Amino acid sequence: MPRSGENMIFLVGFMAAGKTSVGRAIAAASGRRFVDLDDVIALEGPDGETAGALAARDEAELRRREAAALQALIAAGGEVVVATGGGAAAFGDNLARMRAAGLVVALDVTVAEARRRADGGPPRPLLAHAERLAAARAPAYRRAHAVVDTTGRTIDEVAAQVRAVAAAWARVPEARREAATILALGERSYPITAARTVDAAEVRAALAPATKIAVLTDANVARAHPGLAAALGDLVVEIAPGEGSKSFATYERLCRDLVRGLDRGSAIVALGGGVVGDLAGFCAATLFRGIPIAQVPTSLVAMVDAAIGGKTGIDAAGGKNLVGAFHQPRLVACGTQVLATLPARERRAGFGELWKYALLGGRALWERVAACAPWSAAGEGAAPPPELDEVIAMSIAYKAAIVSRDELERSGQRALLNLGHTIGHAIESAGMDGDPRGALLHGEAVALGLVAACRVSQAVHGSDTSLERELVAALAASGLLADVDRWLTPDVIGRVALDKKRAGNVLRYVTIAEMGACTVTDITALRLQEILRRRVAP
Repeated sequence: MPRSGENMIFLVGFMAAGKTSVGRAIAAASGRRFVDLDDVIALEGPDGETAGALAARDEAELRRREAAALQALIAAGGEVVVATGGGAAAFGDNLARMRAAGLVVALDVTVAEARRRADGGPPRPLLAHAERLAAARAPAYRRAHAVVDTTGRTIDEVAAQVRAVAAAWARVPEARREAATILALGERSYPITAARTVDAAEVRAALAPATKIAVLTDANVARAHPGLAAALGDLVVEIAPGEGSKSFATYERLCRDLVRGLDRGSAIVALGGGVVGDLAGFCAATLFRGIPIAQVPTSLVAMVDAAIGGKTGIDAAGGKNLVGAFHQPRLVACGTQVLATLPARERRAGFGELWKYALLGGRALWERVAACAPWSAAGEGAAPPPELDEVIAMSIAYKAAIVSRDELERSGQRALLNLGHTIGHAIESAGMDGDPRGALLHGEAVALGLVAACRVSQAVHGSDTSLERELVAALAASGLLADVDRWLTPDVIGRVALDKKRAGNVLRYVTIAEMGACTVTDITALRLQEILRRRVAP
């Protein structure tokens, strides 16, 4: 398939997302040629029929012409910006072809905003089924290289966001671009790359021109990957493995040691799982009032969740991550080969987060996670299945799309990523404050929190109780605990009121209407505690 590197930019997204207007603005600013795929379809059709009219008369024929026109454009190559139709990315292999040929950016728009923008314009027959179409196409849009929010932005502002994404994508080594995801944050946009191995040169380049790079890792990772740690930085600093290291004492010690070896022109690489990433990120956010960081996750939890999105922090009395900061990395570089060295328990814990994404993303992602579940439950040293690569990519894309729309968790969209975490964090922190040997890993606790979320959702919304049964079976197939009742102790239930996402006595709790349809629900701590107590086994 022909490749044109960074010269081709494809804009995808729902109707009235602004693809044509934004595409023209990008082309004018960059000197590229602009092509509206709908215009090509009309010009090349036998009767000049518009794409909208053809959609109303024969949608199958529209998709056939659309795919043919897209294939011809890709074959021709060149410096071009292509605005596609709303359904193009979700049809056949169109999205894969576009990703292989250039940069694909999804312009995000709500259905309500799409209706408002379309009012008074040319007829859009498919808008009559907007809610159903938007839900069906959302997974395809999320698999673009980047998602750019258009809410409250002018055409020029959106075009500038896309150009910033293109600049971040151009910094990715060409061999890794097709599989990369760009988290769209304007000038702070950064790539998330996933390959079999980590490219140390890519990580160092992302931190240039750092005067010195410190690699923060834990003793287990340093022992398993000594060559990688040495290649990534100029000095290696180790912490003890485990959640206990996310403490004020460890943070103080690290700052003291790092101040001696670094300066304001230095940078940090986080090499490890979620604990290392959170702690290293908080050090980078605060040391010298902020220095750059690159995340190189070595656990499944970190690859699909903890390393992405800029949340950093340490634990305090009463709960997890109660002290922290938002500090986005310059790069997240995942080398999936390291997952083969994960201890079996940490591998299983990673599936707690994967099942969370499956509940958020819908049935297609659920089935892909289910296909990988036997590996989760397998013994030490089992090689990950090929299907896991796609699961990781889809989970990364989901989180990147959410964070690009709600970086600082202000609009409520990013709160969706906390599905299972309110109760999960309470269970996890209660274990840490008791006998640490009985504490659960983060992903194990999140899995139990997902079961609790099913129960709360049933009480609040009347959600189908069969979802809990399906989830419990899925967790068991992954080797995870699912008997949430034994963990809902008075101590755990009491900690719910200390959740850091509360506003006064109201918590923003993620409930599940059905698989793929989750929402943030305001619920008082007292009401949530009553629901949990009602279901506790005697």
